[in-house]
Amino acid sequence: MLTRTQRSTLVFARPFSLKGEPRRQAAGTYLVETEEELLEGLSFPAYRRLATTITLQSAPAGALVQALNVDPEELAKAHDADGGG
Repeated sequence: MLTRTQRSTLVFARPFSLKGEPRRQAAGTYLVETEEELLEGLSFPAYRRLATTITLQSAPAGALVQALNVDPEELAKAHDADGGG
């Protein structure tokens, strides 16, 4: 099974909340990683998403780093609500 990881950043101008994380997250730039696997047996390359995570930091910056599994649609809604979409 061949996998790849797509990395991107999301910038939030205001604090935001995510399902499964009781604390509101501070405004800032966040790393988002999506792991995908190659679907074999097709005549063209296609990938299936396995997991999407966002890297959270608690205050003070750099004190603790946590990767939280998130629903990509929920993350997009939070970003759109922030005006980032």
